[in-house]
Amino acid sequence: MAINAHINWSSRELDVFLTLAETLSFRRTAERMHLSQPAVTGLIARIEESLQVKLFDRTTRQVQLTGPGQVFVEQAERLRSMAEDAVRAVREVTSLQVGQVAMAALPSLAATVVPLAFAQFAKAYPGVQLKLTDTLSGPAFEMVRAGRVEFALTAANPAYADLDYLPLASDLFVLLIPQAHALAKKKGSLSWSEAAKLTHISMPLPSSVRQYADAAFLAHRIRFEPAYELEHLATIKSLVAAGLGVAALPELAANVGTDEGMVRRALSAPRIRRPIGLVTRRGRSLSPAASAMVDYLKAQMKSKV
Repeated sequence: MAINAHINWSSRELDVFLTLAETLSFRRTAERMHLSQPAVTGLIARIEESLQVKLFDRTTRQVQLTGPGQVFVEQAERLRSMAEDAVRAVREVTSLQVGQVAMAALPSLAATVVPLAFAQFAKAYPGVQLKLTDTLSGPAFEMVRAGRVEFALTAANPAYADLDYLPLASDLFVLLIPQAHALAKKKGSLSWSEAAKLTHISMPLPSSVRQYADAAFLAHRIRFEPAYELEHLATIKSLVAAGLGVAALPELAANVGTDEGMVRRALSAPRIRRPIGLVTRRGRSLSPAASAMVDYLKAQMKSKV
């Protein structure tokens, strides 16, 4: 005899069955489960019909589990335990007791905004594992697309139909000048045209820093040709401090390391802001932990720019 292939028991029905298996009384089961006695009888009959086997022997005086009924008790208890484990696991994730946040960020953000946000988050939610990859925008986009990270903090809007970009903040460009340089004594902002005459240290293409610097100089019909092209911000600042040139950087990038041996001045005409945004996969919502982390990052960026 084949068992009904369309078995669909609710946890409530399994609870009623297990209560009857415990009490061996339709009356007490009905009282405990807040049901009528006929409702309990009908429910047990439906389970037996779906299994096509008798689970209880009933007489006017007593109710007894059959052999198959005893087997079903063991399986029903296992199903209920699995359901409770599933609910518990989901609640632990939604309440941020456990979980993981994997993100990518530009080096300038990974060295300034992210560490403080991570520290605050880890203190509030010690059970959530944090993972960070510092990389340029292009590789960060690919990591989001591949699902290796949930989101990325970048300065570029991805030209991919499967990615979304949400602007979060922006930072102004500043010019780092060696302390011994004559311009270091000048107060106030400097124009990009004034800065064009100086020896520059910058990041290589396709970094966002270089793209925005190129655009600013092109606004004055000046082709930007830095004397040094370096990938690491700490190295760029070390060369500035050594008097080898100046560096036009977004403020958060300029905040990497110390300003010892240099001064900074705002750059104007034009005043350029580098946008910072959140890159996610289109149509995919962030996990509760990732959403909470974004709130911490927003707060940090608000205090920094």
